[in-house]
Amino acid sequence: VQLQASGGGLAQAGDSLRLSCAASGHSFSRYALGWFRQAPGKEREFVAAISRSGSSTYYDDSVKGRFTISRNNDEKAVYLQMNTLKPEDTAVYYCTAKQTILTVVPSTELPWWDNWGQGTQVTVSS
Repeated sequence: VQLQASGGGLAQAGDSLRLSCAASGHSFSRYALGWFRQAPGKEREFVAAISRSGSSTYYDDSVKGRFTISRNNDEKAVYLQMNTLKPEDTAVYYCTAKQTILTVVPSTELPWWDNWGQGTQVTVSS
């Protein structure tokens, strides 16, 4: 599957942004999906993930309660709704996917994921 992220931009603290990631290819519903981010000088880190069915979601503690991941299998897309943005959310955000069996819980570990989009920049000013 090929992924392309969009929706990043400039925001002020407290604002909201919605990231989208469009997928091309077959069998989109067989993939767990996720978002990672990488701030300047830091390693890429887990943000959120969603199971194949969309029934289970997972978040890093730093975004829990502020960010919401969702997917639309018919549109082959995954979204990240980001509310109450903070300056520390500034990073390049990457969508990612991994084909799994139905019952697998998506991992928060970077090496587990094997399909990556190109990234979209999110900059939050105070």
